[in-house]
Amino acid sequence: LGLPIDAVTSAQRARAKAVNFGIVYGQTPFGLAQQLGISPDEAAGFIAKYFEQYRGVQQYIESCLCHARDTGVTRTLFGRIRQHPEINSRNGMRRGMAERTAINSPIQGTAADIIKIAMIRISAELHQRKLRTRMVLQVHDELIFEVPEDELTIREVIRETMQDVVKLNVPLTVDVK
Repeated sequence: LGLPIDAVTSAQRARAKAVNFGIVYGQTPFGLAQQLGISPDEAAGFIAKYFEQYRGVQQYIESCLCHARDTGVTRTLFGRIRQHPEINSRNGMRRGMAERTAINSPIQGTAADIIKIAMIRISAELHQRKLRTRMVLQVHDELIFEVPEDELTIREVIRETMQDVVKLNVPLTVDVK
């Protein structure tokens, strides 16, 4: 939207998030328009402006598709493989779904790998410290814990473990509540 970050409202942030994730997941202007309640032309404008501002995203998408078409697979940052048998299908719907999956899998798969590694490290830390704190649930990129009041200081260990699980070109930031 071309606004300073502190001027962005929560509604604008939600809209920008929908555009960002929609584009990476191969959403069409029609699909984005339906999601945001705007015209397809306005949605197409958002998508065009996004690709103009973030040129590396288009290159990433093309690279993923080219590799998937050549090999039939994509890989996460940690090397986990996902097969895409329909990536070269003559059926447009099947091919389109495989293309969206090929673009999405390295991103979502890497995120899943990262959270799983964090869970293993946190579990080991809790065990080593002989704490009563228990990791009880994972929801996407969130971990839910049951923490006795006298162990609340573990929050910083959890935050640091999650933030330091892997070094990327951008920092992983973690909110603890």
